[in-house]
Amino acid sequence: QVQAVESGGGLVQPGGSLRLSCAASGRIYRIDTMGWYRQASGKERELVAATERSGSTTLGDSVKGRFTISADHAKGTVDLQMNILKPEDTAVYYCNVRGYGYNSNFIDQWGQGTQVTVSS
Repeated sequence: QVQAVESGGGLVQPGGSLRLSCAASGRIYRIDTMGWYRQASGKERELVAATERSGSTTLGDSVKGRFTISADHAKGTVDLQMNILKPEDTAVYYCNVRGYGYNSNFIDQWGQGTQVTVSS
């Protein structure tokens, strides 16, 4: 059984900062990709940031220059540092972990989600 557990959401004023953390656990042989997605009310889930085992990083256009992703693929942890937050960043943020288990089974695990609300 594989799990991804997020922490760090909450309420913050516009211009403020928050840091989200996610830890994966369970029978994971190798993690290839760790990332963060978000889903605002009435909208589809979108990629915020992702990082590959190779070190390459992808950031959504709306968060470039404000958000930073960092991960330790060996430990199964990924953080999202969010700065200069805007009301439009309000959403439920989900951690995603992709890789392989010890039986060569593909893993695509989502966390339960953590609410981020940006409001004055």
